[in-house]
Amino acid sequence: MAVLPERFNRIKNVLNKRIQNLTVLVEAVNKPHNLSAILRTCDAAGVFNANFICANNEVKTFNSTAQGSQKWVNLINHPTSTEAVSELKKKGFKLYGTTLNHKAKDYREFEYTSDTCFVLGSEKWGLSEGLINKVDEYIFIPMSGMVQSLNVSVATSILLFEAIRQRQFKGLIPKNGEGLDKKEYENKLFEWSYPELVDSYKRSNKPYPSLKENGEINFKI
Repeated sequence: MAVLPERFNRIKNVLNKRIQNLTVLVEAVNKPHNLSAILRTCDAAGVFNANFICANNEVKTFNSTAQGSQKWVNLINHPTSTEAVSELKKKGFKLYGTTLNHKAKDYREFEYTSDTCFVLGSEKWGLSEGLINKVDEYIFIPMSGMVQSLNVSVATSILLFEAIRQRQFKGLIPKNGEGLDKKEYENKLFEWSYPELVDSYKRSNKPYPSLKENGEINFKI
């Protein structure tokens, strides 16, 4: 059954604004509520990929807070912090780690208009020493009250939307899919439009078919 035109247009409009060079790396955040809120923020900000360090290659179950956002944000699992950092730096990302150490600077002092990854740690302990030593810059969100830090999902929201604000000011928010690689865009458009067909194509190792302007599958004879 073909995707409805209204649904297809909504999917395209969202995908057209997705950003591949802005992401997060989350370490040891185990509460489903926080994970769900982070994913929901990523979706709202237009983030295409979200990175998690999870030894079992499986992010903890998301709860209703996610509002289905895990379907619209690509989740990338990394078994170790070393592999996560290596992969992200290989892709050209600059890593900004949230920490309260003496080298950390106010997050507003930096520009986040190029390849940016915000690195956030657990609800209780923050980033591990091993990961802190691997980031490129140390940042913190200034507090005026008695508490030293915000909930990890709230901090994620502040950082991502600061990056979005800066990019909007410079006219760098994609409008027509230019924020993604062409092949990545086409694949994701099919997966979002026809999720029920994805597994069968992957099992058969066949490439996804192209889609017509109205969203119908372009079956080639």
